[in-house]
Order: sequence, then structure tokens, then C-alpha cells
Amino acid sequence: MSSNNVTLIEVAPRDGLQNESTMFSTDDKVSIIEGAFAAGMRRIEVCSFVNPNRVPQMADAEAVLSKLSDGIFDGAIGLVLNERGLDRALETPLQEINYVVVVTDTFSQKNQGISVAENLAVAKKVIERAERAGLRVSVTLSAAFGCPFEGEVEVTQLVDIAREVGSFMPFEIALADTIGVAVPTDVKRRIEAVKDVIDPAIQLRCHFHNTRNTGIASAWAAIESGVTQLDSSLGGVGGCPFAPNATGNIPTEDLIYMIERSNLHSGVDVESLFPVIDLLQTRLGKVVPGLLSRAGVFPKEPR
Repeated sequence: MSSNNVTLIEVAPRDGLQNESTMFSTDDKVSIIEGAFAAGMRRIEVCSFVNPNRVPQMADAEAVLSKLSDGIFDGAIGLVLNERGLDRALETPLQEINYVVVVTDTFSQKNQGISVAENLAVAKKVIERAERAGLRVSVTLSAAFGCPFEGEVEVTQLVDIAREVGSFMPFEIALADTIGVAVPTDVKRRIEAVKDVIDPAIQLRCHFHNTRNTGIASAWAAIESGVTQLDSSLGGVGGCPFAPNATGNIPTEDLIYMIERSNLHSGVDVESLFPVIDLLQTRLGKVVPGLLSRAGVFPKEPR
């Protein structure tokens, strides 16, 4: 990789909480976001502008945004799935949105109620409108490694969609392993294939789930392939509510430990995240999957 810096995009406030049955208060969400920011995280997915009847955990997007410190908005991200979501985002202080294109038709219908072809047309409109309004736009290619309904996703299928999304020139494209099936060899192959068909000016980002305990390994493969933007979730909470059994984001704290121990730099004080993880565990009423907050940072000072 050309840089020693790896930027983590904290997704617990959105992708983490949306799949939990526990409803978090607006103030709790703000505490999680502010805690992540105070620890040094500078890109945070803070909310999504989706139908509250389908994803009730995200119903208070505007209320959350109204309570955040101004400095957070330089790197705060809001998820939108359609033009209605964009309309809402444009009424907020957000400077960046993320749009989702699922790469298989069955999952696209379940996630956004439209086919892949229809979604690509919407994506183009959303990107054009958002950029005219001065917003940065990233596009996540969901189910880029496998689909819970159609099974294997061929590399050629992913490449075709990446090529078209790349023609819209978002500033970033994210490859998402929505159901946690990726392994390092597949990660490297798909990253290289996508790089070959998009403009070099478009930044690549990766989003892995740890559903089958390969998420951290996949993240390292992405770093080795030159990707320096990685999604993760405090405690490893979350998943997609429309993908069966798609639990387990990569724990932010565990990923930071691997990065820092490998002489790379995240810019995050990982131990400052432990109280935020404690808040998550307390509200959820269960131990989160992440391990570092229990094991501690190594090495310790001699006793």
C-alpha cells in the first residue's frame, strides 16, 4: 500500500443499530457518535433517511443531526436509498451521503423495491442532484461478494455494475460483503477487477461483515490491495435487516488493534472507545462480539 494511514468509517450509529431489536434513544445515538468522534474517528455514518416503517431504528435521523457538534459534519455521512431520502438529506447540515446499489435483482427488490437497472438510473439522478447541491457522494455496491437470495455473485457481474456506477463519477465506491462470505483471495481479485474499470480518481472503500469469521482477514486483504478506507462498527454490532443472518460487522476496536500493531496508523485512540462500547452493551443488554475491549490493548506497561 502507498500510505501508512488507514481511515475507518464508523458505521455503528447506522448499520450497527438498524439490525438490533433494541431501540436506542436519540440521546444515546448522539453519545455514540460524539464518543467515536472524540476518540479520533473522522468519518462516521450517523443516520439513514429511510422509511421509518421499514427501519424504525432510524426514524429519528433529523433529530440526531440537530444535536451533533458542528465539527462532526465535516465527516458525517447519511445513507439514502432513493430521491425522497436525498430530499430529506438536503435539508440537513450533512456534507456527504452514501447511496446503495445492490448488485443482484432479488436483493435489490427486497432492499429498495426496484431492479438493479432501475436503481442505477436512480443512482445517476441522486449523484447529479447531490453534487449540484455541493454534497460528496459515495456509492456502496451491496452484496458485492455474494447474495443471500441468488448465491454466488460473479466477478463479471460486479464489474459491469461498478463500471456503470463509475461513469457517474461519485468520489468513492464501496464494495460491501453484506452477508460475510468473502475471503482474502476473493477480496484481492474483486478489488483489482473493479480498479481496472473505474477512473483512478474514484476512491475505493470496503465494508466487510464478520458473519463467517473472515471479516478481519478480508479487511487485511483489502489493505494489502491498496484500500485505505474501511467500514467497521463499534463492538461489531449490526447487519442488514433485509439479508437473512447478515450479522456481525467488523469490530472497530479489533480492526484498529490490527492496524496499529501492523505499524499502520488509524488516528484513533482505541481505549477512548471502550466507554462507548460499554454504553452499547448496557443498552443492548448483551456482550458485543468485539474482543479488544475485554482483552485489552497489548503490550501493557510492566507491572
